Formats: sequence, structure tokens, C-alpha cells
Amino acid sequence: MSNIYEKAKEFKKKYPLTISWRLKKHSTVIDKHLAEGEEVIYVFEGQRSMFLWDFFSTYIVVLTNKRILVAERRLIFGYYFISITPEMFNDLSVQSGLIWGKVFIDTIKELVTITKIDKRALAEIQNSVSNYMMEEKRKVIKIEKNSYDM
Repeated sequence: MSNIYEKAKEFKKKYPLTISWRLKKHSTVIDKHLAEGEEVIYVFEGQRSMFLWDFFSTYIVVLTNKRILVAERRLIFGYYFISITPEMFNDLSVQSGLIWGKVFIDTIKELVTITKIDKRALAEIQNSVSNYMMEEKRKVIKIEKNSYDM
């Protein structure tokens, strides 16, 4: 297993109000989908439910040097997985509440919402994800522009 689980435990220890569990199982889903040479940069976790009373759908979000990965190992069988590449990434926004916060990852196809995150983690998540994805998006745009100029 890669260092995803260790980074997830570090995040949970640093921000204990975040609602998450089964991190080792979720990490195995990400491990299955990591490409060769893909490096883990940042990991955070939370819920994917917008309902205040739903605490069962924990997700892990991994920022790699190539994309954002979101995964959940389901309780009985199967898993849920999303891959967001830089060209699909539109925007990231955060919303803080009394105890928890939400992270909204806007893509071309969908809006990925991660909830019940310790509100003290929001600035760190926003800085880590936005800065990296904007840098990668600039690279993609530069490559596309150069190919059109030829």
C-alpha cells in the first residue's frame, strides 16, 4: 500500500472533527487506480452527503501530480471512484459552518461536494488543491496553444 493511508491518518489527526472512517479501505481503491509514476501530494477526507444526519458515506480525496482522485470503498461490495484531470477542473470553493465545512470541486461534468470537514482544514485544502490544479491547468493550456500555433 502506498503512503495514502498514512497521509489520511495525518489529516485526521490534525483535524479530528472531520467525519471519516474506513480510510484504509478507501485508500486501497485509490491504490488500484494510481498510474505508474503518479505521486501523492495531498490527502483529505470527508462525507459526500449533503444531508446533516447522514454520516455513512465517507470519501477520501487524493491530489496527485496528475489529477484529483475521489474514492469510497462501499460497505458490502464494490467501490465509487472519480478522476478529475486538470483540463476537467473548473473551480474549487469552500463553505464554512459552525463546526464543519464543505469543499466544492467544480468540473466540466459535475460538482463534487465533500462535507463534514473540520472547518480549520478548509484554508489548507483550498490552497493545496487550487494552487496545484491552476499550475497544471496553465501547463495544459500552454501545450494546447503551442499545438494550435504550429
